[in-house]
Amino acid sequence: MGRPRSISDDVILDAALSLLMAKGEGAVSFGAVSKACGLAPPTLVQRYGDRSGMLRAALRRGWARQGEAADAAAAAEETAQGFLKLLGAEDLLPLVVASRSDPEAAALAAAWRADVERVLMAKQGCRADAAAILFAAWQGRLLWEAAGGAGFKLKDAARRLG
Repeated sequence: MGRPRSISDDVILDAALSLLMAKGEGAVSFGAVSKACGLAPPTLVQRYGDRSGMLRAALRRGWARQGEAADAAAAAEETAQGFLKLLGAEDLLPLVVASRSDPEAAALAAAWRADVERVLMAKQGCRADAAAILFAAWQGRLLWEAAGGAGFKLKDAARRLG
């Protein structure tokens, strides 16, 4: 029987996610995660097998968190614009970029997007294609605002699609 885990997977995966969000996928290594959570690199190897296994587990945790945030935002807001505003997106770009190279993470990302689009359909009272356009407009606006560009008002796009 193995000894009890002194540092939970949640703590380790939170450390890996923090590195991913702050510095990108390349920053997630056994050495960096070890420093961040205080667990020896060989122990991380025992738990996750290799770097991609640890990164995959961190991405699963990240998408689960995004799902929880979407559920909370959907319950708290009645409008599509309010839902998207409350949902935020600070953590999305690093998750999306890192998820592209892993089929499991890419599937989680696609499922999250589909869930968000279903909420938009319900709150906006629109068809699936209009919800997809609203989602894309929201993501595009956030991306370009992060790059310093002026964005359009999401409520104007929502009004036109409704």
